[in-house]
Amino acid sequence: MTVSSSPPTIVWFRQDLRLADNSALRSALELGGPVIPVFIFDPAYANPPGGASRWWLHRSLERLDRSLSAIGSRLVVRQGKTDEILDDLIAETGASRVYWNRLYEPAAIERDMAIKSSLRGRGIRAESYNSALLVEPGAVMTGGGAPYRVYTPFWRACRAQAPFGRPEPAPRAIPKPHSWPGSEPLDGLALLPTAPDWSGGLAAAWNPGEASAQARLGEFVEDGLGTYKSRRDRPDIDGTAGLSPHLHFGEIGPRQVWQAVSDRLDSGALAGCESEAEVFLKELVWREFSYHLLFHFPDLPRAPLNRRFAAFPWSSDHGAQLRAWQRGQTGYPIVDAGMRQLWQTGWMHNRVRMVAASFLTKHLLVPWQTGAEWFWDTLVDADLASNSASWQWVAGCGADAAPYFRIFNPVLQGEKFDPLGSYVRRWVPELAGLPDHRIHRPWEATAAELADAGLKSGTDYPSPIIDHRMARQRALEAYERIKKEDNTVRSELNIPGPAL
Repeated sequence: MTVSSSPPTIVWFRQDLRLADNSALRSALELGGPVIPVFIFDPAYANPPGGASRWWLHRSLERLDRSLSAIGSRLVVRQGKTDEILDDLIAETGASRVYWNRLYEPAAIERDMAIKSSLRGRGIRAESYNSALLVEPGAVMTGGGAPYRVYTPFWRACRAQAPFGRPEPAPRAIPKPHSWPGSEPLDGLALLPTAPDWSGGLAAAWNPGEASAQARLGEFVEDGLGTYKSRRDRPDIDGTAGLSPHLHFGEIGPRQVWQAVSDRLDSGALAGCESEAEVFLKELVWREFSYHLLFHFPDLPRAPLNRRFAAFPWSSDHGAQLRAWQRGQTGYPIVDAGMRQLWQTGWMHNRVRMVAASFLTKHLLVPWQTGAEWFWDTLVDADLASNSASWQWVAGCGADAAPYFRIFNPVLQGEKFDPLGSYVRRWVPELAGLPDHRIHRPWEATAAELADAGLKSGTDYPSPIIDHRMARQRALEAYERIKKEDNTVRSELNIPGPAL
């Protein structure tokens, strides 16, 4: 390969760990000069990845480096303060441009704006691109110019902007610089767990990287898209796409997903099943909605979007119950199955996420921020926008939220969406011997049924840590309390408008 003598362009990879449909990379290549792909791990960044995400990041960076090597390039890895590392690389390489794809977390926006301003002030061309969203937050607003807070009109506004442009293929070659700057070994980032190594379940369940993401998308569009609507709520069967971690790390982009679904629809292969694909596209746009909310309401990860919930009477003494929830020992099989699946694989089925989150916030009255923190550390698809918006949605204090008085009954949810108990039997194997009609309510099993299953009541599997009816009533009373307080404040201040 010819080595160009023109100044190189640094392409700063972040959550866009792919070669195909990568706007920053494509723009750098169009200049015709050498390109230096760079990844910077900044331990001081405001939202450092949790344990499961760190494992995924390590594996994804390995795959990206291999992909780059296959076309004559490589990934330069550095660790430290981002702006200082970029300055060092510019000095070492003589780079005249730095390109990257935009992120939408508040801390990232602040950092990136400062870096762009600094670089441009010194004559370095700094450009950022959209490679993470179908439609960027500022491009989807209400008729009055305000951010959307309800999903359905947001979906319609996004849908109206389709098509979103055909994704670009991966480059076949990347011009390399005259000499490569130094790179730290990936192991030096210390992203993988040491003793004890708890990541075996993650490795068994997942294969990070762009190639795996493309394969998953292809398999789902071919075999799963036509039944998505009818199967997506069943944790006992493989009815979802499994793309969320790949999307989070940018191993695949939403335009690629949208285009693959559109091509499948255009082919006629989904004749009579178009509604199944529509439901899937709506789920893809829920991700966009979460980023829209985070961009316009940057304190979304910390504060309730509905400010009235700032006064909600959360429990102040929930240590033991929180630990039981985290360990999958609540005594409610569908909740425990989900929490154990999360711990072992770094992922939990979305229906079960809602049930587990509802149980924590409404049965146990544990603040939603505490649950979000646990998911942030244990999910391989831990995404600040989706994680924050989803927890607020379940807790009843977010945008377009589930009403607070909608309290999932974990028994009925299990019986409806895991009717044969297959999901529970997989993740809570101590209950495997119970008959189907007892699997979601083991405390009702007869002595004979327990004996046949090899169970000792309350010993081999815990009794429920809280009674559902009592918990539901307590949650409703808490809801009524802030409702009354809100009405009182409105009355005293003569504030018009609907109360909570």
